Amino acid sequence: MNFLVLGDIFPSSLNLLKKKLPIIKRKHKIDFIIANGENSAPDALGITKKAAKFLFKIGVDVITSGDHIWDKKEIFKFIKYENRLIRPANMSKKMPGVGYNIFKKKNKKICVINLMTNKFMPKSQNVFKIAHSLSKKFKMTKNVDFIIIDIHGEYAAEKKSIGYLYDGKATLVFGTHTHIPSADSIVLPKGTAYQTDLGMCGDYNSVIGLNKNIFLKKMLNPKNTSSNSPASGVSSICGAIVSAKNVSGLASNIKQIIIGNYTKAKTIKS
Repeated sequence: MNFLVLGDIFPSSLNLLKKKLPIIKRKHKIDFIIANGENSAPDALGITKKAAKFLFKIGVDVITSGDHIWDKKEIFKFIKYENRLIRPANMSKKMPGVGYNIFKKKNKKICVINLMTNKFMPKSQNVFKIAHSLSKKFKMTKNVDFIIIDIHGEYAAEKKSIGYLYDGKATLVFGTHTHIPSADSIVLPKGTAYQTDLGMCGDYNSVIGLNKNIFLKKMLNPKNTSSNSPASGVSSICGAIVSAKNVSGLASNIKQIIIGNYTKAKTIKS
């Protein structure tokens, strides 16, 4: 089975995704799509019901999130009945919604888990304890066929540690939140695909998706309280494609995907 995972989606990328997703699905024979949508609202703060429905309509199967999930009050009600929108599992149990769910595709059970790191992020339960308990609850070849985890956070070491915690126990562990695509996509020793951060789907002529000029002025003058807004120039799509084995659920390969205005520097191969 082939999975497409997409980094934090900014509003400027929605039309590009509408245009390109059908092409990507057809070209790479994609069976299931997961996208982090917590920046897809018009102001890039949170997600709206309208944005979520748009993403589902253009082909996204599951939307994950992170620290901005509650920025729009309407989501408190929407997430209660929309099981395709999930929030970090280690958030307070008092919050609505769930941090994981099982979805069926082609007679296969796909478990999608959303976690959030602890360092430099809003207060939440210990991510490693929750991750460890979920690794016992859901097991490939036992009660699910594939397990995919979005680990949303700032600190790369926490993300990589979750990758190794799940190595051999999950299909894919990918990071979101920094809006910068990392160049470390790899299949770990025991068969779990991993990438520290997928980057964002948005305008890279910006500072993490926001207007670069306003951001710079605020950095140069800490007293500047001007509100920022999402950059609205030419967008790129950033994510990864993972092929997984139907019998074991483990990954056979992972390929970083970057489409649009953002181009990577060429690497030198020895």
